[in-house]
Amino acid sequence: MSDALKARRPAAASFIFVTMLLDWLVVGIASPVVPKLIVEFTGRIDSASAISGAFATAFALLQFGLSPVLGILSDRFGRRPIILLSSLGSAVDCLILALAPNLWWLFLGRFLSGATAASATASAAYVADVTPPERRGAAFGMLSAAFGLGFALGPALGGLLAGFGLRVPFYVCAGLMLANAAYGLFVLPESLAPEMRQPTIAWKRANPLGSLKMLRRHRDLLGLVSSLFCSNLGVQSFSVFVLYTIYRFNWSEAANGLGLTAFGAIAVVSSMIVGRLIAKFGAQMVAVTGFGLGCVGFLIYGFAPTGIVFACALPLTGLWSIAGPPIQSAMSRHVSATEQGELQGAIGSVRGVAMIVGPAFFTLLFAWVSSFGTSPLVGAPWFCGALLLVAAAVLAHRAMRFESTAEVAASA
Repeated sequence: MSDALKARRPAAASFIFVTMLLDWLVVGIASPVVPKLIVEFTGRIDSASAISGAFATAFALLQFGLSPVLGILSDRFGRRPIILLSSLGSAVDCLILALAPNLWWLFLGRFLSGATAASATASAAYVADVTPPERRGAAFGMLSAAFGLGFALGPALGGLLAGFGLRVPFYVCAGLMLANAAYGLFVLPESLAPEMRQPTIAWKRANPLGSLKMLRRHRDLLGLVSSLFCSNLGVQSFSVFVLYTIYRFNWSEAANGLGLTAFGAIAVVSSMIVGRLIAKFGAQMVAVTGFGLGCVGFLIYGFAPTGIVFACALPLTGLWSIAGPPIQSAMSRHVSATEQGELQGAIGSVRGVAMIVGPAFFTLLFAWVSSFGTSPLVGAPWFCGALLLVAAAVLAHRAMRFESTAEVAASA
């Protein structure tokens, strides 16, 4: 790492955190506003519901498709230009949403949102570049905290700003992203030295499925990637959160907003202390414990007889967020410095698949089980989520145990 980069690393790290926060804040702000805009254009709630689902799928598909592309490009040209251009692109995207004259322009804005969210791959690669391997768990924990904070604040902020007009939230987001990109020009140095960059663009690995082929070169990543996929698929069970609480406990919009905010706040706090937990208990223990707590929380969700009992499980599922950073940190140690962008692109593709498949599966499952009335079956989405977390815990335990064994053998 150059002396210039060391000197500016604190400001650069803060910029990466703020960029990730703003990326997911925009996503969160849009969640309560876009459906109302769709209703405004269509005039019908039933058609607006179907269109909202199509928008969510489009967002996930583009994020899935572009995550490996941006990862590969960052390996070739450096992290800085990809991150700054993505921030600028997000500002343009927000302006499109603010000015959209019809449904098609609104769809274009949501479609491009998936592209800007895919820039998380370059941000994660930047963190891997500037952080020693033994500290990456804490660093990725901060990125996870940025995601959780955006998830917690976005919907509430979007609803508040929409009180001044449905387009106001997107104008605010555009201004924030534009200011962030301008600030980054001054404080964000390049993290990938020219001699460490890929000599050419590996386009064969720049497609979503091609990026996953790196598992053939790094088979030791298979267990960790599988664990991450199960975890990301499990989190998609939250797509039925609002439907479930309304159906079971008759929660209001305010109650649901507070519940989701509480979950996000706990996730933020736990992500910020994950580095200390790893230092004290070890990465394997932290990952398995996080999945275990999330599993218990899901089971309580499914069996909860009252809304109060359901709410008491929110801290457990919020603590689940400690599981991801140690796994992502372990994965980053298995590839070279020139492959960090490709690795983060592959991780983005794994998350993208979960975001495409998960919401449809869990919402359809809930629609089916709720047709039987308030039977124990109605908790099936949460029970499936719990099973996925059990699988994630088992896979992480085995993969990280083998990793530890290999390191011991290498040092002997």
